[in-house]
Amino acid sequence: MTEIRNVAADLARFKRRVIVIGLAVLFAFGLLGSRLVYLQVVRHDDLAEQAESNRTAVVPVVPNRGLILDRNGIVLASNYSAYTLEITPSKVGDVEETINSLTSVLEVSPRDRRRFKRLREDSRSFDSIPIRTRLSDEEVARFAAQRYRFPGVEIKARLFRNYPNGETGSHVLGYIGRINQREKTAMEDWEEEDQANYKGTDYIGKLGIEQSYEKMLHGQTGVEQMETSAGGRAVRRLASHPATPGNTVMLSLDIKLQKLVEDMFGERRGALVAIDPKTGEVLAFVSKPTFDPNLFVEGIDTESWKELSESLDKPLLNRALRGTYPPGSTYKPFMALAALQTGKRGASVVVNDPGYFNFGGHRFGSPEGNLGGVDMRRSIQVSSNIYYYSLANEMGVDLIHDFMKPLGFGQITGIDLGGELRGVLPSTEWKRNAYKRPEQKKWYAGETISLGIGQGYNNFTMLQLAQATAIVADGGMKRRPHLALAMRNTVSGQVVPLPQPPAENLGFTAANIAVIREGLTSVVTSGTARSVFAGAGYQAAGKTGTAQAVTQAKNTRYNARALEEHQRDHALFMAYAPANNPKIALAVIVENAGWGAGSAAPIARRVFDYWLMDQYPSEADMAAVRIGRAGPPMGKPRVASEVVWPVAGAASPVPAGAASAAAATP
Repeated sequence: MTEIRNVAADLARFKRRVIVIGLAVLFAFGLLGSRLVYLQVVRHDDLAEQAESNRTAVVPVVPNRGLILDRNGIVLASNYSAYTLEITPSKVGDVEETINSLTSVLEVSPRDRRRFKRLREDSRSFDSIPIRTRLSDEEVARFAAQRYRFPGVEIKARLFRNYPNGETGSHVLGYIGRINQREKTAMEDWEEEDQANYKGTDYIGKLGIEQSYEKMLHGQTGVEQMETSAGGRAVRRLASHPATPGNTVMLSLDIKLQKLVEDMFGERRGALVAIDPKTGEVLAFVSKPTFDPNLFVEGIDTESWKELSESLDKPLLNRALRGTYPPGSTYKPFMALAALQTGKRGASVVVNDPGYFNFGGHRFGSPEGNLGGVDMRRSIQVSSNIYYYSLANEMGVDLIHDFMKPLGFGQITGIDLGGELRGVLPSTEWKRNAYKRPEQKKWYAGETISLGIGQGYNNFTMLQLAQATAIVADGGMKRRPHLALAMRNTVSGQVVPLPQPPAENLGFTAANIAVIREGLTSVVTSGTARSVFAGAGYQAAGKTGTAQAVTQAKNTRYNARALEEHQRDHALFMAYAPANNPKIALAVIVENAGWGAGSAAPIARRVFDYWLMDQYPSEADMAAVRIGRAGPPMGKPRVASEVVWPVAGAASPVPAGAASAAAATP
């Protein structure tokens, strides 16, 4: 049977299909057209910017760090540039295997491995961490030829900090080190502008002047716009905004004097702070032993860190800033001034010194023995313990506290170094807050007695003692000790003095100050320091002191030979000169060295000779001072201004293979 097709129906069906397909095609082209319009017109600027960013990269340009100079223009911290070999752990499969493979191309020492391990612990996996620094040109070329074998490993040119004088002044200067994770977290709270300024920066000031003046030394980060290939490699520079180098910080420190003092300490521990009493400028700020800050620049290795941190001599402790000690007899002049100012005792009052002081059934002895009748001036000259035992008892702990506080004892001086400790200036309130048990909170009258001779709970820094000495030297004017004198703009060359707070007049009566000065001068002319200052070309004033390092048992006579070295008494000396017009004031302690006149005063004498007479000790004299066997200077002193810097042993040259990145022209 033949089927008859309905041609009209088929044609209609076909037309409908054509229309549907046509509409679908038109709709599709419409979508394409609208998308093109959206991309080409609506989002033109945005996409053009993205395309440009894919073609270019903005790279931060880290600025040269500013220099640090001493008061005479000697460079204390500079920069050098060097190549480093760095590994990004996130881009490397097996880090240890990669390092082992690198040894076939370059030398990688055990110290390099230890340092890398320590840095990796403080870094994120996508941070670039140096495995080798200070690469020579030959090493750079050798690695470049083998670079394809080491994905995630690259050579970078970096600036490194250099401390050309090595250990000299290390506690003052501090050091810079890689920014650790804790510091990166803290930076997140900074202002956006400050955060942007540290883009690309891997290093930051950690201690000392490097930390205190970080923003001044860092400079302003620049940027470079680079054209990149599809593989991300830089092809050419399109535009740049250069970095602004950090400013130069000029210190009040005399590095030659600093070196002299450090040498005189030798292998002994201690601290010395010397101040210009009329300005508050710190002339020397010594803590012994010292350390080499260059060890920290590239990231100190575990072995070196362990050696420094576990040493019994504590070379990382800034003893001038954070070491607290009983001041011993150097406290007596301030006690005498307190008596005069508070009216508790006049200068002419005579106190009998039989060699002991009885209080509450306890006998407080004195190594000076029976001195007989002593007035205030003679009490300072002969260092009568009995005079000050009785004075402390008459004044009471709170009156002593209230007088000593404005002098700076037990207070933050405000010096431009971080981490300063207060020490302890005792009072009844202090004891209530310092102890937990009720019987410990109570202040007992017997505890006041030993405060008069600088013992008991008294614990102060040499910085505080030096500041108090400077106040007496300048007639009661209190100035903030400071190390930074001025800032020199690297671009303009303009030197801008750094402002300091005005001096504060503590209101001491001139006649009372004169009594204390007479007593201090008599110590040098006819007292415990007379032999050390024999033949000096100026008149000095000062006070020797001996302070207990450990408490001796009751009725036990002190015998240094029977004690371990670290249990022996400390030797102290505070002084200023010239006595009639002071230009320098200082405080010095030599730990566990015994008598102040034997170990501490000789160091002070040579400091004064240097500063006032332009004299530098002879080698024989230096050797005697180092072992605490010196009196007045021996041999012919050298002319200090003619001693060539660096003094032997002071300099630490820029490492081989490193080029100078910041010429220093004082």
